[in-house]
Amino acid sequence: MANPKILEKKQTTIDEIKDKFSNAASSVFFEYAGLTVAETTELRRKLKESDSELKIYKNTLTKRALDTLNIDLGDELNGPKAVVFSSDVIAPIKVLSSFSKDHPALEIKVGYVDGNVADKEMLDKLAQTPDRNTLLTMFAAGLLEHVKNVAICLDLHSKNLEENN
Repeated sequence: MANPKILEKKQTTIDEIKDKFSNAASSVFFEYAGLTVAETTELRRKLKESDSELKIYKNTLTKRALDTLNIDLGDELNGPKAVVFSSDVIAPIKVLSSFSKDHPALEIKVGYVDGNVADKEMLDKLAQTPDRNTLLTMFAAGLLEHVKNVAICLDLHSKNLEENN
């Protein structure tokens, strides 16, 4: 029989994992073997700047937590994995993707984004999506273009009315 203190600690960790998955807009698993301590520290700093949190849990505890949440990641929880949790859907994916270009030891595997399992291809597409501020700027620019065109039309119409009178 296992020690009750150990079982209690494991259950606390499982509850923590469940809570983090439930509250995160996106969670991304990646392999980190081969990264130096300095590189891992740099990655944690970059993730923290994007309001993301890097955690390393035992795969068995993570699998138990995901099973209770009815999340199936298939065979992706084999080998050493780290997970990033964030309230922003795209920010951690962009940070990990950018970091992996300079550090080939980091390999993004699978994610859980907005309640759906996202494979490597989907995460790559999300990494190429502009961030929220850029999208808002693009949207505003699109709206301003229409306002500008209406203003030009009204100006031309008023000049046309003045010429006819």
